[in-house]
Amino acid sequence: MVAVDIRLRDNAEVIESTTSPLELAHELAESADADWIRELVDALDREVRRRPLERLIALWGLSNAGAARLFGVSRQAFSKWLVNGPPADRADDVSRVAAVTDLLDRYVKRERIPAVVRRPAAVLDDRSIIDTLEQGGYRDAAGAVASMFDLRRIQP
Repeated sequence: MVAVDIRLRDNAEVIESTTSPLELAHELAESADADWIRELVDALDREVRRRPLERLIALWGLSNAGAARLFGVSRQAFSKWLVNGPPADRADDVSRVAAVTDLLDRYVKRERIPAVVRRPAAVLDDRSIIDTLEQGGYRDAAGAVASMFDLRRIQP
């Protein structure tokens, strides 16, 4: 049995579920406001998917093979990265991709991220973020995404 204590404004409510996480999610969606649920999902994502490679796969809608192509390695090598972490010589590349993921997660609705990373962008010479990364353009992709969401350029 799973019990979740939900604090909503002035009252507290306990939701109990003996079934699946999907059913619990449905119960939460009916009883909590949308902003609170988004905060909960974000907190759970940070707790459960701390590792940037797992977060990349989840948010970008990639398979292990697709993620491996971003880094120019085999699916098997990438699977080892998921267990042991990436090798030290690839830490900068993984860090740049994680920074791109963080920006997308902050400024784009999660369900739209897979489409955004696949869409050609003028700032990337009409290549997608994925295409740019597959060609080794980690700095280019990170810089382009950072400039896309640099709100200082549009503020008075």
